[in-house]
Amino acid sequence: MKILMVLTSHDELGDTGKKTGFWLEEFAAPYYVLKDAGHDITLVSPAGGQPPLDPKSDEPDAQTDATKRFKDDEEAQAHLASTLKLAEVDVSHFDGVFYPGGHGPLWDLAESADSKATIEGALSAGKPVALVCHAPAVLKNVTSPTGDPIVKGRKVTGFTNEEEEAVGLTDVVPFLLEDVLKQQGGDFSKDGVFEPHVVQDGLLITGQNPPSSEPAAEKLLEALASMQ
Repeated sequence: MKILMVLTSHDELGDTGKKTGFWLEEFAAPYYVLKDAGHDITLVSPAGGQPPLDPKSDEPDAQTDATKRFKDDEEAQAHLASTLKLAEVDVSHFDGVFYPGGHGPLWDLAESADSKATIEGALSAGKPVALVCHAPAVLKNVTSPTGDPIVKGRKVTGFTNEEEEAVGLTDVVPFLLEDVLKQQGGDFSKDGVFEPHVVQDGLLITGQNPPSSEPAAEKLLEALASMQ
């Protein structure tokens, strides 16, 4: 099956002068879960080309088996370096969608009309959409066919206020993901700080934090299998 993976193109961490982007584990683990299951992955980002990597996700204490595998995988690195432009890709050609997190999506994908159209198009066509960590922030402008926020009345999770506080960025991010999803009527649940937690509500799959990226991708696999 064909999977669309949507990455951020935003690399500025607010006005701190520091860099952000996508979180390596949240890309690498799902990439290999989906690839090893035999699915065809297309990588896209708003700007196309190489998406910015959050430098903190490249530090030694953030490495996992999946990130180590990626660093030895020249084919995967070349794939990542040549993402297509999100605006030029038609979601109707895909069977499912996955959004890795990192802080970058809070700035670009959360406000992207192309991202909004991608998610609305997938869900309305009965295709599963999975988002992990900060990526559920991109749901904030997505609406249901009735015009309500897509998360209204749905079980969701994402990077929590406590986790944002733990990384010291509460006053840097443009909004707190947990607050927005709750304000929009989402049934927000969470586990402990940096504990894996994944929620599925119909076609919508959300993961709380980096340790939730692999189980979120596995949930997407299950959803895809149920479509066959």
